[in-house]
Amino acid sequence: MDLANLNAFIAIAETGSFSGAGERLHLTQPAISKRIAGLEQQLKVRLFDRLGREVGLTEAGRALLPRAYQILNVLDDTRRALTNLTGEVSGRLTLATSHHIGLHRLPPLLREFTRRYPQVALDIQFLDSEVAYEEILHGRAELAVITLAPEPHTLVKATPVWDDPLDFVVAPEHSLLTNGAVNLADIAGHPAVFPGGNTFTHHIVQRLFEAQGLTPNIAMSTNYLETIKMMVSIGLAWSVLPRTMLDEQVARIPLPGIQLSRQLGYILHTERTLSNAARAFMALLDAQIDLPGTHG
Repeated sequence: MDLANLNAFIAIAETGSFSGAGERLHLTQPAISKRIAGLEQQLKVRLFDRLGREVGLTEAGRALLPRAYQILNVLDDTRRALTNLTGEVSGRLTLATSHHIGLHRLPPLLREFTRRYPQVALDIQFLDSEVAYEEILHGRAELAVITLAPEPHTLVKATPVWDDPLDFVVAPEHSLLTNGAVNLADIAGHPAVFPGGNTFTHHIVQRLFEAQGLTPNIAMSTNYLETIKMMVSIGLAWSVLPRTMLDEQVARIPLPGIQLSRQLGYILHTERTLSNAARAFMALLDAQIDLPGTHG
């Protein structure tokens, strides 16, 4: 089975179009069509239903998809295992990370890693933490440094590195700060800007309100914490931000007895052979775990 054809099949299945697959693989649409035609001819089944511009997997296509992932992952594993025998830290390391961690936690580690291991080609993908989980599960990233899920997938090994305290914040002149002591019910009555409903951080905050029988007034949502901070700073809404982002632009709302936190760390697929480069990067991350100041 031709690997190029399998890669084209997976790209169409994930992007939902031949043109999208072509963009991902840097190929023309006719070249993608030719690869799929070759695969369908070899397997003697139709893999996609083409209804106008819509492309959907047939029953045979749905059956092939998990096996296609498995075939490519086994080959990648074999390649890594053989490369590891040399003991060299080289090759490509595909690292997924969230924008927040990439900006606020990783720069010194990346600087140290590239200094120590100049032979490694770093492929850094900035993704939402939830998307990075899928990249690890499907073998498209070897390592992800993200906000850890409250309940990790059975095939994912998660290692906490940083404790990331979260604070309720508003603009310094917001009425929640000027009207004396407030509680969670007071906050719930004001408009909020939240991380997207699919994010781990959203679920952490939502659970806090649900535990007290409250529903926050979510007026807006975005997955970019820097955008949330800007919206808060101009007085549009309150929100919850990592303590590391607080400065004079926003003010913390003191809530006695309430402490929110999320875990930041790295994840990997439990059934994947790790490259020497990934192991070297994990060692740098592990060294952060016991350092003073990494838990706050």
